[in-house]
Amino acid sequence: MTTPAGPRRVPKVPALGLAPPSASRSNAVHPGAWWLWALGLATAASRTNNPLLLGLLVGVAGYVVAARKTDAPWARSYTAFLKIGLFVVGVRLAFNLVLGSPVPGSHTLFTLPELPLPAWAKGIRVGGRVTAEGMLFALYDGVRLATLLICVGAANALANPARLLKSLPGALYEAGVAVVVAMTFAPNMVADVVRLRTARRLRGRPTGGIKAIAQIGLPVLEGALERSVAVAASMDARGYGRSAEVPVPVRHTTTALTLGGLLGVCVGTYGLLGSQGATYGVPVLVAGLLACLAGLRLGGRRQIRTRYRPDRWGARSLLVAGSGVAVAALTLWAGTYASEALTVGVVPLTAPGLPLWPALSLLAGLLPAFVAPVPPKEST
Repeated sequence: MTTPAGPRRVPKVPALGLAPPSASRSNAVHPGAWWLWALGLATAASRTNNPLLLGLLVGVAGYVVAARKTDAPWARSYTAFLKIGLFVVGVRLAFNLVLGSPVPGSHTLFTLPELPLPAWAKGIRVGGRVTAEGMLFALYDGVRLATLLICVGAANALANPARLLKSLPGALYEAGVAVVVAMTFAPNMVADVVRLRTARRLRGRPTGGIKAIAQIGLPVLEGALERSVAVAASMDARGYGRSAEVPVPVRHTTTALTLGGLLGVCVGTYGLLGSQGATYGVPVLVAGLLACLAGLRLGGRRQIRTRYRPDRWGARSLLVAGSGVAVAALTLWAGTYASEALTVGVVPLTAPGLPLWPALSLLAGLLPAFVAPVPPKEST
């Protein structure tokens, strides 16, 4: 008598180790790495006005956010930054319509009634001729600014603000608290507005108009005040604002190093941007950065707080930050051999082209979508 065979077991094939692991507290990407990646993309966006390259940068940032964002409240702010970017583009075009453009143009779209201005306002006009060249220049300028905002929104959606606060130097702790609290509360307010509008829609009440906005704004403001009081109480209970006694010479040395370092950074940056300061720009910039780091190191002595389980810079964090730095460096290098492709002119009117090598260099920003750990479905 034979017994029926049970379900056949399929042997598991060992993983090759190429897929990124699930995110945990031990292998999570350092929040500073996400900001370095986003700042690298923003640096690349600031060096070009080509709408095709800017659109590629927005696509790169959006893909990484979609692949590695969590369900935390701050991760929902990316959509808000997209809307702000579209609003910036609209405002830039509206200003060009009303105030005109410094770019000369020969293709007139239409003419608005021009408002006569006094003699002391020479060079300023309200209304008048609207040209295609001026509108295209305003569009390129607005898209570049919108791309910068979207890159910042990507960092805001991927980096945990609480962990970012823990990673700041002790000298920047107070300023970091203010920034992180603002970054944390802004997405919460957006979530409150969405929740209240959904509740009003389910009750059959209008969600648009001045009256509805006023009725939604009051509960949102009340919730924001309650969170502010709760955060203030928790900060006071944890000893926020208490500092250690530091000798007077150390304080003076810290001030001198910090101010001198900032001055050196400004002079070095000006030297790099200028045509005649390339010889002294790099050494002065490096010296200024070293002085700033030394000042921050000494300034951290007045902090008496301790750090519980500080974040570490692992290999994946270095890859994420390095991808952003690579995008910025390759774009700066592209300005030496493809400057005409990065800066699209509007006089005469020409269609922008997509340069091959600068476009491929921007794709290096996709690396975090493949090397960063996969976030959990629910935020903890």
